[in-house]
Amino acid sequence: MRNLSLKQLQAVAAVAKLGTMTRAAQELNVTSAALYARIRQLEEEAGLLLFDRTPAGLKPTDAGREMLWAIDSINTILETCTDRLRSLRGISGGRVALGVVSTAKYFAPQVIAGFVKVHPGVEISLSVRNRGQTVEALRGYEIDFAVMGRPPRDFPIEAATFGPHPLVLVAAPDHPLAGRKGLVRTDLTDQAFFMREEGSGTRTVFEEFMTGVLVKRALLDIDTGSNETIKQAVIAGLGLALLSAHSVAAEVETGRLAVLDVEGLPIRRDWYVVRRADKVLGPAASAVWSYLMSDGARWLPGLAIAKLDGQKPAVAKPTDAKPPAAKPATASKEH
Repeated sequence: MRNLSLKQLQAVAAVAKLGTMTRAAQELNVTSAALYARIRQLEEEAGLLLFDRTPAGLKPTDAGREMLWAIDSINTILETCTDRLRSLRGISGGRVALGVVSTAKYFAPQVIAGFVKVHPGVEISLSVRNRGQTVEALRGYEIDFAVMGRPPRDFPIEAATFGPHPLVLVAAPDHPLAGRKGLVRTDLTDQAFFMREEGSGTRTVFEEFMTGVLVKRALLDIDTGSNETIKQAVIAGLGLALLSAHSVAAEVETGRLAVLDVEGLPIRRDWYVVRRADKVLGPAASAVWSYLMSDGARWLPGLAIAKLDGQKPAVAKPTDAKPPAAKPATASKEH
């Protein structure tokens, strides 16, 4: 494969994406014959077919998928090179791809608004997904970095905390347990609970906290990946839920939800800003990262900090109660 060229790899990528030689040739602005020649030359050098003809179009073979992996790797290297060159030039503008888990959507826009007032030339692309999707976006270099409550451990990362992330148990204001002091976990036996989806950081903490207590699911079958839907179901009196204090701050302030006084709650966790260990941040992304470290905590909804100070927090893994200061985590400890 000594004669392998970027044009040939681009041809493979275009055919894999579009499914036909004709459409791929149009996208690359070459003739179909020229594109076919590039593919055939690659196949002859590899001694393997790169595509299978199917009713749905051309599909990559195992050899074709290996080529696509090489293309992705080369693109990553080129992007990293571009970022390094931008860093050397010291540009002040640029575009930042920021990913946040769904619970962080309650403060991420305020953080961005605060940042762009100081750096109006920076364009920020915000994607809100569940934790699993955010981790995959981070793994696949789709985003520069992410805001989440539980960093991934299965690939090298760099992470730092920037603020507290308490979890509270909420109920409708007229729930029998609302307003009672000194509740313990056994008082929650047989209560109906709404839980986030499997793999959610909140779901993991809930299961750890309720170990040894009989948990009954709420009878209403809803999309448990949605904080908003869960909140509305709790407000309606259909069950209890352990949720981020940031996500329920507005409803507690207006009296639509009540925070239950249970021993061991709120559970104190931290917000992390996370990037791949091999991801080089350009000046714009570095500026957003630094802003989160210095100012991120002040944009967190006030309930979590001001309203819950009188309650003794429980220890929660992987972090214990700590002040909202930057805390770098080496890549070797996070994967």
